[in-house]
Amino acid sequence: MTTPTLASYACDPVYSKGRLYPESPAPTRNAFQRDRDRIVHATAFRRLVYKTQVFLNHEGDLFRTRLTHSLEVAQLGRSIARELGLHEDLVEAIALAHDLGHTPFGHAGQDALNECMKPYGGFEHNLQSLRVVDQLEARYPTFNGLNLCFETREGILKHCSVNNAQALEKNEPHGVGYRFIHRMQPSLEAQLCNLADEIAYNAHDIDDGVRSGLLSLEQLQEVPLFNRYHDQVEQEFSQLQGRRLLYESIRRMLSDQVYDTIQATRSAIDQAQIKNIDQVRQASALVQFDSLMKTQSLQLKQFLLKNLYRHPQVMATTDWAKNVVVDLFNHYLNKPQDMPTEYASNPELPRAVADYLSGMTDRFASKEHARLTGST
Repeated sequence: MTTPTLASYACDPVYSKGRLYPESPAPTRNAFQRDRDRIVHATAFRRLVYKTQVFLNHEGDLFRTRLTHSLEVAQLGRSIARELGLHEDLVEAIALAHDLGHTPFGHAGQDALNECMKPYGGFEHNLQSLRVVDQLEARYPTFNGLNLCFETREGILKHCSVNNAQALEKNEPHGVGYRFIHRMQPSLEAQLCNLADEIAYNAHDIDDGVRSGLLSLEQLQEVPLFNRYHDQVEQEFSQLQGRRLLYESIRRMLSDQVYDTIQATRSAIDQAQIKNIDQVRQASALVQFDSLMKTQSLQLKQFLLKNLYRHPQVMATTDWAKNVVVDLFNHYLNKPQDMPTEYASNPELPRAVADYLSGMTDRFASKEHARLTGST
């Protein structure tokens, strides 16, 4: 086990690009740790416990939520960051905040809200996560949002359209939108959270898929990445069955993906001769799998898309969820007085409706829909 040290190409809070509103340093915490703490105490973070990804909140207590997913991403991210000499507090802050802007009902809700918002600029959940921490959280007396460091905000904005990046750049020159316009990379800590996100959801969607009965171990054995570890476990523990066999296979898959990321990323950094953060931003993406793991991870994603995300049972709830979001959007657009005052009085009404809707949990959206429409 290595002792954590900060690499020359890591983000150092001492040299942070700072906050939108200057603040005095905290006496006992570095700037990135302070960001992490602010995120954990945010209202939007608490709501993640009742926001889901694939399975809706009422379908079972043991399926992953946005909160448990974010914690898993943070755990994976910190484990890798420590070995690479990256800043663990920054990785954790980005991981815990990366889904704050997600709508209720997972990707179904996001797609529906984006469709509703197309005449008004669209809806991007990554941009909404940034909007949450920059504007929508109301906790401090002198500014809106959480006033996070540039490096944390940069990591939260994983994807962004050029049009939205240009709008961000207009309000914040050389800010978080700049790299999307000039095709630059974010910090290694941000890149790491992107890959840790992928590692986490692939693994937990296997687990939740089997738990739901929509996937079987037999089906999963068709997937080379999973089957590699399933065969290892069967050979080592010939009597193992059911959930223990599944858990041990997933555990080994996760571990190998972590080790693969560490080795492949170190190799990419060495090959590109990266010495500092400026070189990170000018290089190609450096946090990565090796070629075999990348190929097999993509195969797993394609398998999950076909057999889980597009399963008829999932699609049925997905269609219902989209209808709920569309109905609520249209209702609030026509009757803004049914929203809280801070949203109803916003002159940019469609965006205010999107803010209100995206902040809802699954169960609150369901209840509101039933109350306002009389349907279930």
